[in-house]
Amino acid sequence: MLLDSSYLIDLEEELAERKFGPAIAFANAHRRSAPRISIITVGELAAGAADEAATRRFLSRYRVITLKPQIAYLAGRLERALSARGQRLGENDNWIAATALYYGEPIVTNDNDFTRVLRAGLPLKVLRY
Repeated sequence: MLLDSSYLIDLEEELAERKFGPAIAFANAHRRSAPRISIITVGELAAGAADEAATRRFLSRYRVITLKPQIAYLAGRLERALSARGQRLGENDNWIAATALYYGEPIVTNDNDFTRVLRAGLPLKVLRY
């Protein structure tokens, strides 16, 4: 499964506040899985990081998926399909969705924007937490 920025932000906040919430509950329920993150997600979290070293430590537990040409072409097809419907994703979410589609992995998120991909008839799996 591919963890979206929204999930990681919530998880980081719950851990920092020592508060058991939905993100921690999801992590506990899936502790045997090996979730991954997109390099795009790394960039999103780095952009919002007040403490880059802490963000690096937090993200170090996850395997990072880098981009490859096949994902770029898929991102382009996704952009065209959603633009034709007037339902573009933001650029980063488009790359994250294309990565998940390429690997056939679900995205773990609370971001409703990814449902646009489903409405376009593409086989994206979205896991809510």
